[in-house]
Amino acid sequence: MRITRYLFLATVFCVTFEKVHWNIAGTVSLADILAVGFLAAWTVERFGAHDWRLPPTSAIVACFGLAFLLSYLIGYYSIDTADASGQFGKGMLKWAIHILFLVAGIAYLSRRSERFYWQTIGTFTAGIAVNAVYGVLQLVAAQGGRNLDNAVLSPLTGGASSINIYGAVEGQSVYRPNALTADPNHLGIMILVPLLTLLPVYLRLPKAHRLRRQLAVVLGFLLIVELATLSRSGLLGLGCGLLVLAIPYRRRLLSRDLLVPLGASLALVGIVILSRLHFFETVIRSRVTGKDSSASVHFGVYDFIPNVLSAHPLFGLGFNNFSVYYELVTGKSNWGPHSFYVALLVETGLVGAAVFIVFLWYLFQRLDAARALGRSLAVAHDPAASRLRPLAWGLTAALVGTLAANFFYLTMTFYYFYVLAALVLAAPVVFARRGPAVP
Repeated sequence: MRITRYLFLATVFCVTFEKVHWNIAGTVSLADILAVGFLAAWTVERFGAHDWRLPPTSAIVACFGLAFLLSYLIGYYSIDTADASGQFGKGMLKWAIHILFLVAGIAYLSRRSERFYWQTIGTFTAGIAVNAVYGVLQLVAAQGGRNLDNAVLSPLTGGASSINIYGAVEGQSVYRPNALTADPNHLGIMILVPLLTLLPVYLRLPKAHRLRRQLAVVLGFLLIVELATLSRSGLLGLGCGLLVLAIPYRRRLLSRDLLVPLGASLALVGIVILSRLHFFETVIRSRVTGKDSSASVHFGVYDFIPNVLSAHPLFGLGFNNFSVYYELVTGKSNWGPHSFYVALLVETGLVGAAVFIVFLWYLFQRLDAARALGRSLAVAHDPAASRLRPLAWGLTAALVGTLAANFFYLTMTFYYFYVLAALVLAAPVVFARRGPAVP
């Protein structure tokens, strides 16, 4: 059905639009509405076709979902307050939508063409690019003393939001664009996915390919916005992802094809920096020192791990309950763990962490299968090999970069990560139709 296709692509496009939400019996985002709509349409479509078969990959992910669910439900018995129970319920509802979308998304992609798979990547990238464009406009408006969110988002959502103000230098505010995300670090980490995924694809495109110039422009623009976020977690993830890509593409990373657009992007950034040299020197120095209050918070949350595990070692203190625990210990409300791994261990214990590690191993195993399939297609002189192999390496780099960035931030519980996981897991299934069966 066309509606299923539309809702799937619309969800993929909007998964990074965190600010587009409404307070209706909790926080309901645009991505929530679209994802639930896709799940309903997909269910009706399968029901109408009398076909409830799932590809093996979707079935395995469903089993992982049940394992996560079991560990979360057992961990619920560590909860002893109404606030904690409410947080658990909110977290479980969001997680249920995410995992069901992942299962259905893989099944949906597996029945579609390679062209549709690439269209999905393009739609995801377009959504992040639109987010980044809004971030630039937001920054320009803030420099002029205006709040773009008040003009664009508040009439739509009824809520209040604004660009992030990092501090001030000699009375001049330092702005960090958060665009349609909730935090500039979220934006910086999310941008990693298209940057790292599409970079090797761009490097392997023939010089005459119609998308080559467009990709160079998009990647260069996303790099500029990445730097504008001043996100240390984003740069950490970018560096780790580039180290992964240096394994197969070490020569191409120093080629003219990359250095020219990279140089153009850095030149634009350099011009802006030179126009206000002292201002940017002060800002950059504050971000690289690692001794500011923000850095101490990010490192300090790791101290909670031994304290919580000593009391609740196996299943943690309850899914989505770090903020409740944090308030009881420090008196500060509505604080997240600022690290996916802290949340994983504190909220779900050693059992939940073990399930996630096995799930992570499965993601990398599927990426290895995609690279192996790409090699077999290359031996068979199938032109798809020149697209699949760089895609598989790009997805590997994006996953590694996201994992690294989440040491000091918490974005792997968001929708966009489940879209990344769907792209990772569906790739060997979609392209296997050309070559030998993928185990």
